[in-house]
Amino acid sequence: MNRLIGFLFFSVLFVDAKVDNILLIVSDDLKADALGCYGNPIAKTPNIDQLAKQGTLFRNAYCQGTVCRPSRASFMRGRYIGKEEITWGEHFQINGFSSTRVGKIFHMRVPGDIIAGTDGQDVPACWSAKFNMPGKEAHTPGNYACLNLNKFTTKLEGRQSTQMPYRMFVTVDYEGDGSDQPDWKAASKSIELLKKFKKDKQPFFLATGLVRPHYPNVAPSQYFSAYPFKQMNLPFVPAGDWEDMPKAAISGSNSKRFGIDKFQDNQKRMWAGYLATVTFMDEQVGRILRTLKELGLDQSTAVMFTSDHGYLLGEHYFWQKGNLREEVTRVPLIIKSPIDKPGISTSLVELVDLFPTACEMVGLQSPPSVQGSSLLPILKNPKKEVKKSALSFIPKGTSMRTKKWAYMKYKDGTEELYDMKNDPKQFKNLVSNDSYSEVLNKLRTQFKTRNKSN
Repeated sequence: MNRLIGFLFFSVLFVDAKVDNILLIVSDDLKADALGCYGNPIAKTPNIDQLAKQGTLFRNAYCQGTVCRPSRASFMRGRYIGKEEITWGEHFQINGFSSTRVGKIFHMRVPGDIIAGTDGQDVPACWSAKFNMPGKEAHTPGNYACLNLNKFTTKLEGRQSTQMPYRMFVTVDYEGDGSDQPDWKAASKSIELLKKFKKDKQPFFLATGLVRPHYPNVAPSQYFSAYPFKQMNLPFVPAGDWEDMPKAAISGSNSKRFGIDKFQDNQKRMWAGYLATVTFMDEQVGRILRTLKELGLDQSTAVMFTSDHGYLLGEHYFWQKGNLREEVTRVPLIIKSPIDKPGISTSLVELVDLFPTACEMVGLQSPPSVQGSSLLPILKNPKKEVKKSALSFIPKGTSMRTKKWAYMKYKDGTEELYDMKNDPKQFKNLVSNDSYSEVLNKLRTQFKTRNKSN
């Protein structure tokens, strides 16, 4: 409480605020190119696609942490490396908002904390109310597969689950309507709360965390049926792809290490399971947004949809997250403001920008600890820019993304440089190419300045 009072001086609520409420929806482990609105030709994501048409779609949004815990600590504090600074919810509570969490916002172990229904690394002071959404996860009765082990069964015994080494290659499809799943429950609770907020007439910050498509990929069978695995196209990986990567850049989570390189069909099943749970998650987003509109709250509520980081499904023969590849650092971001026109922005933005954007939307000053920038100028004019680069972090190093270049600097001194206009899949590391020495030196200088200021 003392910490909250200490920040009160900086939290001035202006009377001319035009947005009353903020709804933040966070999907877990969602790669941007798994959505129709980001160009995926087979993804069935009509609700998120519709939100993109109604709001501003950010094509070049980047996370700061590349796994769940640091990313969520970062964007909930508006800090590149979030530690003990004031959180989004604390700041809004100071200024008369309710602040409610449904599901996973700060880090929770998936599946561990979901099965147990526990808080994980939540920050209680951030919320005036909080609700966990438990589920059985890999223990859901149905058709279980551990795809790197080529294991298929309906038995409940021996399934890969919490803290087990192959849990990230698990899918479960089963007969049901999905109402037993954490994301269905999260949508239902969010709907219940929106109806309450409508009656209470208190300004609200509602943060709904959906756990899919985070592994295990669990959903009713009809969602899997929408993605026949034989129709999945695996990512192209050129011969010798790792040869020009420094050692620090090569993910330990790779096809050969986990043995899934032996099972090409199972790699396709991974894609099918991932997209199935993306579609299931999309339907829950749709349920929440329909209720928002039915209640008339869409006229006073800004909606932000994003993910904590992206994901790899065999690109470069890498899987999951925790590295500096574009598939991991780039995230979906859609912001629908009731007072701004729809648009598409190619401007570079970061997840640290969400907190200050929400503040400016409702007429608050951001706390002095916040390092992000408000995105309101881009919401007003999608051609505007608020920064020239975006940073992402792993323990081994840092990446800096500019409009044209991706530059990575590792703690052992090694580097990567990719021309993102001509090589968007990052197949050709240009660090050793003398033709790019001038570009590299400029980026090194920019990186040093940019990294020092955060």
